[in-house]
Formats: sequence, C-alpha cells, structure tokens
Amino acid sequence: MRCLDALAEQRPLLGFETEVLVLDNASDDGSAAAVRSRGEALELIELPQRRGKAWGDSELMERATGRFCLLLNEDSQLLDGATAALHGALLEDPRAACAVAALRRPDGTPQASAWRFPGVGAALIGALGLARLNVQSRGAGVRRVDWGQSAALLVRREAAAAVGFMDPGFFVYGDEVDFQRRLVQAGWHTLYVPEAAAIHHEQLSTGPAAARRIVENARGRDLYVSKHHGRLAAVTVRLLTAWTYTARAAAALLLPGHDARRYLAHARAALWPSRGEGLREAAAAYNSARAAARAHDAEEERADAGELGAREEPDGAQ
Repeated sequence: MRCLDALAEQRPLLGFETEVLVLDNASDDGSAAAVRSRGEALELIELPQRRGKAWGDSELMERATGRFCLLLNEDSQLLDGATAALHGALLEDPRAACAVAALRRPDGTPQASAWRFPGVGAALIGALGLARLNVQSRGAGVRRVDWGQSAALLVRREAAAAVGFMDPGFFVYGDEVDFQRRLVQAGWHTLYVPEAAAIHHEQLSTGPAAARRIVENARGRDLYVSKHHGRLAAVTVRLLTAWTYTARAAAALLLPGHDARRYLAHARAALWPSRGEGLREAAAAYNSARAAARAHDAEEERADAGELGAREEPDGAQ
C-alpha cells in the first residue's frame, strides 16, 4: 500500500499521461482485495499460480502502453520527485535504456542500487575484501553504471522489446542483471540517478524465506556467469564467492551484530547452487497445494450437488 500511495501522490504532478499495472503473484494475504478496495484507475493482473519475477516483469512491460516502464517492487516507496527525475534522465540520454533510483533503508541510510556486472573480476575484488569497489551507486550526479536494481528501475520500453524483455530462465535474482547486460550488448546503457530516491523496505529479507532466497540468489548469479562468461568462469566465481562468505563468517564470530551462520549459508549456496530448496521450488509446492485444494473443493461441490439431487427425487424413483 505504501508503494501505491507514493505513486498516487506523484502521478498528478507529472506533465504526461500515466497508467498503473499491478501484478498479484497468486498471493493469499488479501493483497489483491486491498488493491481493488482502493478504487483507483489501475489494471490488476491476478495470476492463478505463482510465477518467477523475470516472467512477471516481462508481462508488465509487454502489457504497458507507454514509452517508459517504471518497475517497482512491492516494498519500494518512491520519494517526492523520483518519477520525474528518472523520466528526465532517460529523455536527456536517448541511448539510456534504464535509469535506477538511489535506494534508502527505512531509517534513511543509503542502500546500494547499482553495481559492476558479475564475473571473475568482480568476484576477485570481493574475495580481496574490497567488495565496496563493485558498488557504482555513488556520487551526486547522474552517471553511467553497469546495472541497476529493479526495485525502482525506469526502462525504455523500445529497448526492452528490442532485446526480448527479461529471460524467464531466471526465476528471481540475476534477471535484471542479464537484462541490462543484453541491453549493453545491443548498444544501450543504464544510468544511476541520485536525485530519484526510494525507500526499500525489504520486508522479505528475513524470516522463513531467507534461506530459500540465499539459494535462489546463488543460482541466479551462477546462471548469469555461465550464460555470459562460460562454465569455467562460473566455477571460478563459485570458488571466489564461497571464499568471500567464509571469510565473512569467520569475522562474524568476532564482530557483534553479524550472523556467521548466514554467511556460511551463502558460502554453501555459492559452491553448490543446484542444491537446496530455492524460491522456485517453494512456488512449485505452493502451486501444487493450491491446485490440490481447488480439486478437493470441486469434488466436495459435486458430491454435495449429487446428494441434494438424490434427496429431491420423488418417492418410487429408480
């Protein structure tokens, strides 16, 4: 609701026509009903089963009718002027396919939103304890970056369509990285726009889904590196990334406020990305359970209808 509230506040202040599309990924927490209850002019897409984020973002961009598509996570809250700043940046640079906002945590502290593309070089920088050098979302002016996080990312629809939108082979994580890599290969680039700011609440970064997200994140990174750099590079990145997280786990034993077990979980997932349960498996299990529940309800309805019909038969009926 905070995401939609922020959009509702900014839309009347923009000097161009806008539309809002909301994709509900087969939620069961009343989200779709809450969106409908707002009574706003928007398009609500309710999926019958859960799909991956790459598929969902592509679906939204393909349905959109405007020149630009502002992708937002449900936990992203645009601050005043963010939409206009992103839009202005793409208008000024005709070869910019994407513009990423500066993300902030709920307490106002900065959160990285743009990085170097993953690869052996970036992994080696991380293994040397210099991971901050891979972060590109810094500075007070608009600058070119390798890729920006899709939590708040404005995309030029023409460019997205030219490269075939996002690759649904990425369930979640790595999808926007691969997307922007393919855009670069096609002659486009991404901009970091610090004047555009958004609060990223990250309500799903902890809790029961955290372990599955660690697995899925490792899979996305491995798929990206394999796709763009080959299997040898992917294995090298696995080893370097596992080393980085193992070193962090060791340091966490001495530093307060750090969870060594979480770092070790990242290290294991980096080494063996195909092991464990990720978000893809969780979605498949949810879809199966939901389908089974619907089948059971339908069977009960047929049984109840048959019993009612038998009770209404006249005496002596065969």
